[in-house]
Amino acid sequence: MERSRRADARRNEESLLEAAAAAFVASGVEAPVRDIAARAGVGTGTIYRHFPTRADLIIAVYRHQVDACAEAGPALLAGGATPHTALARWIDLFVDFLVTKHGLAAVLQSDNAGFETLHAYFLDRLLPVCAELLDAAAAAGEIRSDVEAYALMRGVGNLCIGADSDPRYDARRLVGLLVAGLRQAD
Repeated sequence: MERSRRADARRNEESLLEAAAAAFVASGVEAPVRDIAARAGVGTGTIYRHFPTRADLIIAVYRHQVDACAEAGPALLAGGATPHTALARWIDLFVDFLVTKHGLAAVLQSDNAGFETLHAYFLDRLLPVCAELLDAAAAAGEIRSDVEAYALMRGVGNLCIGADSDPRYDARRLVGLLVAGLRQAD
């Protein structure tokens, strides 16, 4: 009985974090708590019980999204047609994360120590996943072997800057060109 309650609590919290992330994308990080609660199908008290402050909720959403991106890498590699396909799909998820997190990062940067902690969490969780995907694609002879995970992630991140402020800027297309450019020269 206790185990199922814990599983239910985890599912409810995950649902709440996904609803908050969707609300943040749609309305920014200042989205009303009542809107987030409505999206999650819970009362506002439930949100405040789990996340007493907006900063707590923002940090939890950020961590949740980092974890989801990190967990997707091995699953894509195990189920993908090729390591390069898995890498490309993971990079696509990474772009989604980067494009939707800009508002989160701006809010979090006001607390420099907290931001540095989250940035370290981001790197600790995502760099090994990116490296694993790169290594698998390089071992399969699909991409160059001299690409470092950190450099690729920085490059993708830099291409995503400005995607939210200029509707003519297509970060996803530019990132696609970058990923295509990783291919092993014939």
